[in-house]
Amino acid sequence: MRNLAVAERGPGSPPLIDHFDSGLQFLAFELASEYYAVDILRVVEIRGWTPVTAIPNTPSFVKGVLNLRGTIVPILDLRDRFHLESRSYTPTTVVIVVSIQTESGDKVVGMVVDAVSCVMDILESEMKPAPDFGTSIHTEFIRGLATVNERMVMLLDLDCMLTNSETKQLDYASKEAKE
Repeated sequence: MRNLAVAERGPGSPPLIDHFDSGLQFLAFELASEYYAVDILRVVEIRGWTPVTAIPNTPSFVKGVLNLRGTIVPILDLRDRFHLESRSYTPTTVVIVVSIQTESGDKVVGMVVDAVSCVMDILESEMKPAPDFGTSIHTEFIRGLATVNERMVMLLDLDCMLTNSETKQLDYASKEAKE
């Protein structure tokens, strides 16, 4: 396993992201001093935080929508989604725009996180399953766990981030925002 920290680049420096012969690449980010990661192939772009247009009657973790080159993109606050302590957005707060697959098709959503950390390569054999806490704690959005540089990283399953009813609410909110 190899962890790629984002570092300053000088003249003649190698690229920030190397290519790997094996393993999966993940974009790691921080949320409430913990590390999470998503499949890098699902990342559309990373944007600095900018205010969004609030949409009424959406779940509390939906902060609003933004227009991304003609596409209305719902913005989800992962701190709120995961029931973590709220905090004010800072200059390091970013929106990771990702593609998710839902029952009604592919969707593009933005996830507000505290900071982007690095790109990492993790072999499938190094991934451990999410612990089973029973029915009282929902972990269906956790694809697995991995240890990187002695830190636990939760690998998210983007396709399980939203329930079918939440997806329908976001579809409706996006449609309303277009009109």
